[in-house]
Amino acid sequence: MSQLCDQGGERVELSNRQEQIIQIVKENGPITGENIADQLSLTRATLRPDLAILTMAGFLDARPRVGYFYTGKTGSELLTEKLKKFKVQEYQSIPIVVEEDVSVYDAICSMFLEDVGTLFVVNGKSLLVGVLSRKDLLRASIGNQDLTTVPVHIIMTRMPNITICRKDDLLLDAAQQLIEKQIDGLPVVKDSSQGLEVTGRLTKTNITKALVELARDQHV
Repeated sequence: MSQLCDQGGERVELSNRQEQIIQIVKENGPITGENIADQLSLTRATLRPDLAILTMAGFLDARPRVGYFYTGKTGSELLTEKLKKFKVQEYQSIPIVVEEDVSVYDAICSMFLEDVGTLFVVNGKSLLVGVLSRKDLLRASIGNQDLTTVPVHIIMTRMPNITICRKDDLLLDAAQQLIEKQIDGLPVVKDSSQGLEVTGRLTKTNITKALVELARDQHV
């Protein structure tokens, strides 16, 4: 039994067979699990736990239909590299929109019925003109005004104070915007000749989903 040092200073013990696997992958990678098993005269099932350990520890990485390859990196480095490649379009949700003349009362109903924290406001040409947050609607609800008669365009956040993202933006950059602006969601937009069309939404929940999937991929 030998030891290899992880980046954080933690000692990770590898068995002789695991060291052999690393060496095989170094010399032949990318290589399938079946081919590794053949070189060690073992079954794929016998080898599966070792491959899982080496992958989770970051010594190996695996790609579907390609095989295993040596990274020489820790698991945390691999996670960071993968996260930096994620695009907004891979995790965006369906946008919930309301028209600018809709009443504040109806917007509140839409927000609760759709169970979202942000509504995107569009004009008659379906172009983005504003954003409604929970705070906007709560602020409008304070007082004695009749919410059924107040249109949302009076209370919504307008350009240039709307933070947006596009489908090809990096997920990490969009997440940074959510943190910096202290908002719940971003409209995913595309440019048109007349303005911005809303094609999706990106929320903190979407970011969490990406992180969970990323962690699970490390255990496959």
